[in-house]
Amino acid sequence: MLENQPLAGFTTLGIGGPARWLVEAATEDDIAEAVQWAAGRGIDLFVLGGGSNLLVADRGFDGLVLRVGLRGVGVEAAHRASHDTQVLPLAPLAQDDSLIVDREVRLYRAAAGENWDRFVERTVLDNCAGIECLAGIPGTVGGTPVQNVGAYGQEVASSIAGVRAYDREERAFVQLSAEQCGFAYRRSRFNSSDRGRYIVTRVDYRLTGGGAPTLRYADVQRALADVPAPSLADAAAAVRQIRQSKGMLLVEGDPDCRSAGSFFKNPVVSEEQVRTIADAGGIVPPRFPAGLGQVKLPAAWLIEQARFAKGYARGAAGISSRHTLALVNRGGANAAEMLALADEIADAVESRFGIRLEREPVMLGF
Repeated sequence: MLENQPLAGFTTLGIGGPARWLVEAATEDDIAEAVQWAAGRGIDLFVLGGGSNLLVADRGFDGLVLRVGLRGVGVEAAHRASHDTQVLPLAPLAQDDSLIVDREVRLYRAAAGENWDRFVERTVLDNCAGIECLAGIPGTVGGTPVQNVGAYGQEVASSIAGVRAYDREERAFVQLSAEQCGFAYRRSRFNSSDRGRYIVTRVDYRLTGGGAPTLRYADVQRALADVPAPSLADAAAAVRQIRQSKGMLLVEGDPDCRSAGSFFKNPVVSEEQVRTIADAGGIVPPRFPAGLGQVKLPAAWLIEQARFAKGYARGAAGISSRHTLALVNRGGANAAEMLALADEIADAVESRFGIRLEREPVMLGF
């Protein structure tokens, strides 16, 4: 266990003070022991994954940071015989497990500490559809159900079969079905009603062998317009290229990559609110269906209409030169500067449209 460990290096923003204590868990037993250690001392505990969706306070975190390092990916054959997939007995987790049968459902059991982008790459190489458009997203597998990670026409809720986690209230490991996870847009029970209760140790993904790629997002469609019968690999490559063009792909030395990805969620509003915006500003915002009577508005469009351009800077904090939804550390920025910029943007959007943008990154130590 480390004491007074700086956290900035564990985040993609490169910002944040020290953790009072930090420990890395390589096994499920390590997780249970860390929880017991913190509880016995009345110490707050925070679970750290890839640090790609995190802003740490300048003063740091006066508690125990638990870094989940569980590794391994197992693959099982399954059958599309009914709505509930029938899964064959689980094989031990191993990096070289492979059970690939065309046009069958495959169940991937991925440990929480696995690198997410490498996991997506593995499933694409296996020709399994379901998460190919989530390529290039930084972080770990364990963080994906917490935020219900989504991009370019897919979200993990559509492919997750279940989540194994440690229940801090019951002091036991549990298996939760997708329905029990309470998924919604960028939400789950893990970051809302039961925030802090569960520590994800494994995520089970139900993917389709030989399935077609998801091509419903306009940017992906344009990128593949000249590709006859695009493959899963084509779709994943196109998504990575799009993400890089927007500064949303981690590339060493790229200043636009010192970010937490999208800093604001796309707001979900009523049709009536959209009409109010159109009537007041004389412009109809782009929108996407989000359920009965609800639509999703692009936060980037709202920010740009509020007169914030790519490359806008407020000291060492700024907006990406390639995407208005990403706030970046231009070099030496601290958490207070990042939040001041975020508030400036949110205030301007609310003043013009009556919509308060919600931050997407997890805030630690504030």
